[in-house]
Amino acid sequence: MRIKIDKSTANGTITAPPSKSMAHRLLICSGLCAGTSVVRGIAPSQDVLATLDCLKSLGASYSMDGDTVTISGADLTKLSGGAELFCRESGSTLRFFIPMCLMTGAECVLHGSETLLKRPMTVYEDICREQGLEFLNNGSTISVKGPLRSGNYKVKGNISSQFISGLLFVLPLLGGDSTLSITPPIESCSYINLTIQALDRFGIKITWKDERTLYIKGGQRYTPCGVIVEGDYSNAAFFAALSHIGGNVKVEGLSEDSLQGDRVYCELFDMINRGTPTIHISDCPDLGPILFALSACKNGGVFTGTARLRIKESDRAAAMAAELKKFGVSVRVNEDSVVVYPADFHAPTEALCGHNDHRIVMSLCVMLTLTGGELEGAEAVSKSMPDFFEGLKQLGIKVTEYADNQ
Repeated sequence: MRIKIDKSTANGTITAPPSKSMAHRLLICSGLCAGTSVVRGIAPSQDVLATLDCLKSLGASYSMDGDTVTISGADLTKLSGGAELFCRESGSTLRFFIPMCLMTGAECVLHGSETLLKRPMTVYEDICREQGLEFLNNGSTISVKGPLRSGNYKVKGNISSQFISGLLFVLPLLGGDSTLSITPPIESCSYINLTIQALDRFGIKITWKDERTLYIKGGQRYTPCGVIVEGDYSNAAFFAALSHIGGNVKVEGLSEDSLQGDRVYCELFDMINRGTPTIHISDCPDLGPILFALSACKNGGVFTGTARLRIKESDRAAAMAAELKKFGVSVRVNEDSVVVYPADFHAPTEALCGHNDHRIVMSLCVMLTLTGGELEGAEAVSKSMPDFFEGLKQLGIKVTEYADNQ
């Protein structure tokens, strides 16, 4: 899909979309209960739908009524015939469900896009090798077979926290106690704490023995309950950024005591407004694209801790560098840093490309409100926020959508 955005100023109030990160976690906890749970505040993004599909593949059942999902959970140990899981392009879904598949003891095949299956899976590969379990990634599917055992696990802290969260979902269900030692530095620790918070709501207790060791008591059981998904700071940031480039936007529905790491966007946006800051983003990598975009609109910026951006839906640093160049903005991409140079940027000289990445699309759209222009591949927003363009229109931004053949 191609879109055209006219130069326009955003004004008004908008409600933050529900947190995709918490939606994944609460739905999975519901799917592991022996009983029925109700999760309210679900947005049907492609990633969330992938998680629901995978829960169904493992034996859970669900119904959706508006933004409410009712789930009857599954006993993973009773999946005798194996399963096929379709993760679409959701990294969270893939990494959360591999340990769940390993717990079943049956052969499970996980499908995903080519880009998704290229993401590093070394943590799970190492665990399977050490425990003598099956793990085969042939580029189009990942096949695994357990059963996973309790014990002492070690995981590097400078890779995705999704591996740690994936293990935390199933280790409490195993017969023996486990520990999970995280080698520092621990990046994206806020996402680990989000998982622990979600587990706690369903009666599963995880404790920090020290600043880098988690203790997981075995033999626990998930307790069904009703929960509400909190507002999403990650996606709210795109609307909030409009207030820093001449708009006046109020974002409602965000919890002030949220554990979401991306809540720091308020502070980081202010730093960009004040000058040319140096900002470390290893704990909030999803904010990278909008931080680059906002700094291009202001006085530039230096961003460190960016190495993981190359293994997201796109190589986000390289993608933003290519698109910002069309605005006349120079960007230097290093191994673990990105420099956005100050520039008197102009309207893009050609149509922008979304790089099949929802966060790239939304970040570029924020910039286009200042200059006007067109963007191809806009449908990528369906991954996390299908109604993003409706939100822009609600705030007074003129958006015209075209099918690819128009």
